Amino acid sequence: MRLMKTEDLFAKVLVEVAGEVSQNTYSVWFSKLELVSIVDNLVTIKVPMMIHKETLCNPQYHGIIHDAFFTLTGKDYEFKYVLEEELVDNREDLPNVIEKKEENIIWNTNLNPKYTFDNYVVGNTNRLAFVAAKAVAESPGVIHNPLFIYGRSGLGKTHLMQAIGNYITEHSDLKVLYTTSNEFMSDFTGIATLDRGATSLNYANDFKNKYRNVDVLIIDDIQFLVGAERTQTEFFHTFNALHQANKQIIISSDKSPDDLKKIEERLRSRFMWGLPVDIYPPDFELRCEIIKAKIKHTSIENKLNNDVIEYIANSCVNDVRHIEGTINRLLAYTAMMVPDEITLDFAIEGLKDYVNTNIFVNNSIGSIQKVVADYFGISVDDLKSKKRNNTIVKPRHIAMYLCRMETDENLAKIGLEFGGRDHSTVSTALDKMKEDLKTDENLNKMLKEIKDKLK
Repeated sequence: MRLMKTEDLFAKVLVEVAGEVSQNTYSVWFSKLELVSIVDNLVTIKVPMMIHKETLCNPQYHGIIHDAFFTLTGKDYEFKYVLEEELVDNREDLPNVIEKKEENIIWNTNLNPKYTFDNYVVGNTNRLAFVAAKAVAESPGVIHNPLFIYGRSGLGKTHLMQAIGNYITEHSDLKVLYTTSNEFMSDFTGIATLDRGATSLNYANDFKNKYRNVDVLIIDDIQFLVGAERTQTEFFHTFNALHQANKQIIISSDKSPDDLKKIEERLRSRFMWGLPVDIYPPDFELRCEIIKAKIKHTSIENKLNNDVIEYIANSCVNDVRHIEGTINRLLAYTAMMVPDEITLDFAIEGLKDYVNTNIFVNNSIGSIQKVVADYFGISVDDLKSKKRNNTIVKPRHIAMYLCRMETDENLAKIGLEFGGRDHSTVSTALDKMKEDLKTDENLNKMLKEIKDKLK
């Protein structure tokens, strides 16, 4: 940040204050204030009378001055009010800058450098989140503030959030902090466990410096603040201080803001200020791409054929972590058996106690799409396309119907895997199928034949 003379800074602070209070209040309590010095994190202000000193320590007025300084500098200062007689004589020796240059201080971002945009595999189920994250990384504090990423565990939220942080630190000198809600809660709770006094005050100052004197705050798993009312209150104030100073906030959760019913309403409403964006479980194509990315530069990269990749993709439908665990299991089995190539039979044998092989045959949207496409002599891409001719529409409706009847997936997920269609489109297709099955014997026969192939 550019160094600024104290008199220039304080003049701007008083302008900020004047905009927050009435003219009479400003004239009585603020107009006669003089800035003495700013040293490290302490602002010393001279007041004309003892009553001013007492009044300005009142939380209401103290907060006005604090917020004005924070808005202009982005720093969370402490304040000391003094009378003329309390001042030292060598005032001219006091520094005339709002902050010292930080030298030999290493800021711990808590970021893992392995999480980048380059190794984040993008597909239909996470594309919007990826685009939003990249936009935030390129212009932090400008758009999508806060960025709220949600989705169930294991879908890559942490990877995406840390990729933002790593991109920002690589392309700017902004101060980034990645943390979890549990760590935030632990740090805040530590203040309450200390005795009143200097130690407690120092800890409180350290807490504020850590979480408020940053340019980008990334906080993971915000849902764990449920039930921690005091911590929620502190996070509310931290959020406000950062947002008011145009500092970027990035939050993740396993639920959307609307579904976090046990989080304070005032927090949930703020989570909606920017852009809430969800990540769905990866579809079949994305799972295949993730597998290819995960095996790259490993000992099995050139030993797997597409049948094995599709087998793993169909067996790991829940999250990316399951895919990673499956690949690690296959790596270990391959290292032990040392095959020349990894065939489908070899993979099934090596993973038989780790994956649910039934998923491969009858409980996967991807496998149902493939069987239906093969049955009608079309491609899976045709099922997902926008084509409206009957040779495509009928198989598409049959595939959607089987996905609903033979899996636990909801309408939204099924629609997403059929070219990003709306859940209402899937619902309409299902209703039509149910009506046609009542009278169309040929349709019933086709459905039975396809089910037999799934088995």
